[in-house]
Amino acid sequence: MSNYLYRLARFAFRRRRLVLAAWLVAAIAAIAIAAISGGKTNDNFTIPGTEAQNAAQVLAAKLPAFSGGQSTIVFATTGGSAKVTDPATRAAIDAAMSKLKSVPQVSAVVDPFQARAVSQSGQVALGQVQWSAKAADVKDANLNAVKAAMKPVQADGVQVEYNGSVYPGWRIPISETPELIGLIIAFGILMITFGAFAAAGMPILGAIIGVITTLMGITAVASVLTIASASTTVALMLGLSCGIDYGLFILSRHRTNLLNGMTPEESVPLAMGTAGSSVVFAALTVIIALCGLTVVGIPFLTVMGLAAAASVTVALLIALTLLPAMLGFAGTKVARFTRLPLLGRRAERVARRSAADPDSSAGAGWARFVVRHRVPVLIGGIALLGVLAIPAASIHLGLPSGASQSAGNTQRKAYDLTTEGFGAGYNGALLIVAQDVRSDSDTGQIAGALAKMPDVAQVTPLAAHDGVALIRLIPKFGPSDPATTRLVHTLRDDRAAIEGNTGAYILIGGTTASNIDVSAKLSAALPIFLIVVVGLAFILLTFAFRTILVPLTSILGFLLSMAAALGAQVAMFQWGWGEHLFGITPAQTISFLPIIMLAIIFGLSSDYEVFVVSRIKEEFTRNGDARHAVQRGTGLSARVVTAAAMIMFSIFVAFMFTNDPTIKAIGFSFAAGVFLDAFVVRLTLVPAVMAIIGSRIWYHPRWFARRVPDPDIEGQRLENQLTRGELATAGTSARQG
Repeated sequence: MSNYLYRLARFAFRRRRLVLAAWLVAAIAAIAIAAISGGKTNDNFTIPGTEAQNAAQVLAAKLPAFSGGQSTIVFATTGGSAKVTDPATRAAIDAAMSKLKSVPQVSAVVDPFQARAVSQSGQVALGQVQWSAKAADVKDANLNAVKAAMKPVQADGVQVEYNGSVYPGWRIPISETPELIGLIIAFGILMITFGAFAAAGMPILGAIIGVITTLMGITAVASVLTIASASTTVALMLGLSCGIDYGLFILSRHRTNLLNGMTPEESVPLAMGTAGSSVVFAALTVIIALCGLTVVGIPFLTVMGLAAAASVTVALLIALTLLPAMLGFAGTKVARFTRLPLLGRRAERVARRSAADPDSSAGAGWARFVVRHRVPVLIGGIALLGVLAIPAASIHLGLPSGASQSAGNTQRKAYDLTTEGFGAGYNGALLIVAQDVRSDSDTGQIAGALAKMPDVAQVTPLAAHDGVALIRLIPKFGPSDPATTRLVHTLRDDRAAIEGNTGAYILIGGTTASNIDVSAKLSAALPIFLIVVVGLAFILLTFAFRTILVPLTSILGFLLSMAAALGAQVAMFQWGWGEHLFGITPAQTISFLPIIMLAIIFGLSSDYEVFVVSRIKEEFTRNGDARHAVQRGTGLSARVVTAAAMIMFSIFVAFMFTNDPTIKAIGFSFAAGVFLDAFVVRLTLVPAVMAIIGSRIWYHPRWFARRVPDPDIEGQRLENQLTRGELATAGTSARQG
């Protein structure tokens, strides 16, 4: 592999104008196609084959007027003695609700007074709007018309808030602030690392080109496929972080070559042939982990995984082709240090000292400490991660609801007002779809049986047509309460008793039931996903390092860091420790978060594993001293891994500066996972374990050496060939590397 990468980099270096033009054309073409296609992402979480989804399909076929999105309009008079039942207020609400009947895509409007949906205090009323289209397909213009119809009511001093599967303002505008913050911080870290503007800007420039190309491609695909908006967020996170990290790793090796006296044309291919191999295997591990989401069988996760994998693939291609081309344009500028105070001189001093004496750096000092105190370091690190992982044992999975939104969000206000006026269960109604209903008496019998079930607050028949009846059931508890989950399972388990002798067949559906089904499916898929992804990554890492013990330590370390990061997330977002710090409301852990964390954190942890262990193997191949190789290899990789991890950490943290609690939880979880895995596991526990095991860490059977080709991940064969002059145009200075 190192030979192929060497030749590819040499081609990109020499034909840099062609390579740069090709990438610019690709980016422009992606932007044009995205603009023409008009694709948009959405947040509909559905899983084919679940009962809630089957219920939705029956409604679409038999009662299409009730198969679309729903909006709840909450009217409240919270000040003084005013009530929504006051004549003037009631007249204004009636007039506003009547206007909604003429709004396009509205199939039914339920007046709160006709439906007797008024609280006992008379201060809160609930209006309902049924849409003929799915939530994602309801046009913003029609939602704005709903909001406009409510303005006269608000002018009379009535508070109006919205909830439901679709409502005015439900689409959160995408902010570029997190990306800008992340890029600024990344540039600062790279400036501290390299002390040169050209070196600091190049990985960022490549990552930006890759992200633009990928996101525009995803937008174009969204015109024909359903893509969750979280998919673009995850793809953006990984595209930026991986793109910068891969460029950083190769660029660091290239600049060391320049400082050792090579010319740019000699250094770039050699850096690619050595560090590039590690980048390829690191990226492949991430891609495998993300593509592994397809085995779960959940459409929105499959699309999310493939979108993120595409982003990482583009980042890899950028690093292998565009980066060598840009290095060709830069020449020796990447080794020219800025004269800015506290940056240029310090970076130059550290870089030249590290190039001449690798054992003099701070990373080398840390590596010596870890190797010298390997046993207590190992015990202490495992204890730390174990303590952080404790909260993960009480994880409670669910999907976002109004209760998890920030205090100023209209959905949160509507949720709180509804809970105050009617009870939390009114925020999570269940829809009972009864098939093969022969008469109204059958519907009444089923509704009566439902009303007798425990934890049921209210049962209301809504409509009947073509042998299908729709019944709304209000539970006593909120949509995220475990009691509501138990109620859904009880209704399904006691289905026969509820149906009685009617001959009908009921399905439990609605948004709340759908969220419960999604969470259950995700929980069941988690072990399968873990086995498949870990198994494939184990094979890849075994092939890369030609040993079984290194992949085992990598996987065990990942499990520790994953558990610790998940525990931190539960403590902060579910237990509420971060309520005031992060401005969030304690809520369930997002049901798809653990499985996405498994994919992404596993992939990124393998990145750092490859970066660190490849340098250790390179040193071991040269001197044969296992313990010294651990010390030297960890020291050599510490600076670049620290910079890479801090860049990823910063980008993930930047996404916590949004108003979306889902994105905040994702950003925090990824940041915690990256930080713990890079610094506690890869730069501490893994070197400690390798120092304890010694040369046995590299053991493999003889048959393995005969039958499995050596990918030369450390580039040793390439350097030997260059030394012997077997590759043309190497030059004498290359032999000095």
